[in-house]
Amino acid sequence: MQSAASPLMPIPGPIDPVPVPRAVTPREDGRTDLMGLSRPQIKAVLEEAGLDVKAAKLRAKQLFHWLYHRGVTDFEAMTDLAKPMRGWMADRFVVGRPQVVEAQVSNDGTRKWLLRSDDGQDYEMVFIPDADRGTLCVSSQVGCTLNCSFCHTGTMRLVRNLTPGEIVGQVMLARDALGEWPKGSMASAHDDEDEDSSHYTADGRMLTNIVMMGMGEPLYNFDHVRDALKLVMDGDGLALSKRRITLSTSGVVPMMARAAEEIGVNLAVSLHGVTKEVRDELVPLNRKYGIEELLQACADYPKANNARRITFEYVMIRDKNDSDEDARELVRLIRKYKLPAKVNLIPFNPWPGTDYECSTPERIRAFSSIVFEGGISAPVRTPRGRDIMAACGQLKSASEKKSKAEMKRLAEEKQAALG
Repeated sequence: MQSAASPLMPIPGPIDPVPVPRAVTPREDGRTDLMGLSRPQIKAVLEEAGLDVKAAKLRAKQLFHWLYHRGVTDFEAMTDLAKPMRGWMADRFVVGRPQVVEAQVSNDGTRKWLLRSDDGQDYEMVFIPDADRGTLCVSSQVGCTLNCSFCHTGTMRLVRNLTPGEIVGQVMLARDALGEWPKGSMASAHDDEDEDSSHYTADGRMLTNIVMMGMGEPLYNFDHVRDALKLVMDGDGLALSKRRITLSTSGVVPMMARAAEEIGVNLAVSLHGVTKEVRDELVPLNRKYGIEELLQACADYPKANNARRITFEYVMIRDKNDSDEDARELVRLIRKYKLPAKVNLIPFNPWPGTDYECSTPERIRAFSSIVFEGGISAPVRTPRGRDIMAACGQLKSASEKKSKAEMKRLAEEKQAALG
């Protein structure tokens, strides 16, 4: 059996609500959730559960394929495992998925899921379908610590980091919902034979891209985000190209070079302002890592080139950051640091309690034209999922959304209905 100090097995006792590093969220039934574990980690837990080294290596390879390539959650469906082995696995392990608390579909086809972890924490993910792609917006934390003033998620407290299993589990759940796991039968049902999986593929895939732009700051949960994305990119698993994955940061400068070296996906930066005064208000992290320091880190980003431009996210807020002067300064800064970049202009998405307003369509078009004339691509993002609060900057778990006044009103209505 595994020692209590191991990070791979459930931790007994109450759940600590502060964000502490952990590989697996503890389960009440004591079983270990294999979701989010790499091949070496699966092998390790199998050895500690009693298998010898040779058997653990073989079973880890088989389990990895079933978990991440086939999307199977039931050990009984793993037909190249002998029946006694399937039962042995089911007694000790589980292949988990986030619990779906609520699933919503927008008028424009955008889907949003409110998810719950094994320790009762809520977080959200969003799928945005387009004609030529389908993008999954993945969360990295329960809540957020950055307090960006324009962002609904920023009004939440940070509860904890999501584990690798909870991060990659969002991708698995989306593929479940979209019916996108490979079809086909096993080439071999013999217990000790390797499987030939080359004869089946996932055709017509809708989920083509992933953006780490959901709840939380990915670079403040670096290790878990890295480990989850490695599983997503593994050629024997989900096999999504790193060119189809984008990690968005508000500007955690010390971690940006490490992200390039250890993850290597596309980089997006939440800029939203071109002066210290405005960015200090909109993105308070700017007080720690200023614009100049951030843009130098972008210039030094090892993976940035003309083929893989850095994306600057720029939310358009009326009379705050949307003037012609702001647009010209944005062009100047990008030119100064010789950045291979494009700018995504995002119309501000309103949420209850905010004092900000979206820039007018005319102002957004004028801003975009100035940036384009400066030789920098500046498309305007079409708002998606606004009617279900799934648009950029609107994510916030349902348990945090209601104001005190609204909760009081609902309680009074409920009491009146009962009385």
